[in-house]
Amino acid sequence: MPQEIHTIEMPDGSLQNRSDRLIVGLQTQVANGAGGGAGLSVTVAVTFGYQLPKEYAVFVNPGQDATWYVADNSKTATGFTVTLEPRLAANTLAAGAIDVMVVG
Repeated sequence: MPQEIHTIEMPDGSLQNRSDRLIVGLQTQVANGAGGGAGLSVTVAVTFGYQLPKEYAVFVNPGQDATWYVADNSKTATGFTVTLEPRLAANTLAAGAIDVMVVG
């Protein structure tokens, strides 16, 4: 039987927003459209139904052979935009879904 653990320890130098909690948001299977051709990027708007922390980190599983980034200027209090790019310029992104986790 698994053992439940109820403590999170933040090492010195961590930049948590609050001293009493860590906020984690998760969305799986967020739809992304197909790329318009070889090497073209796709953007995916991700929104949450609650206020995100003032500062937060984003982690993405693109679900295909792609790189991703979230530009700082796309981050808002309720969401952000993920940009997917094919890892190889000759490839075209397929329609699919991404998994997103926010930690702040």
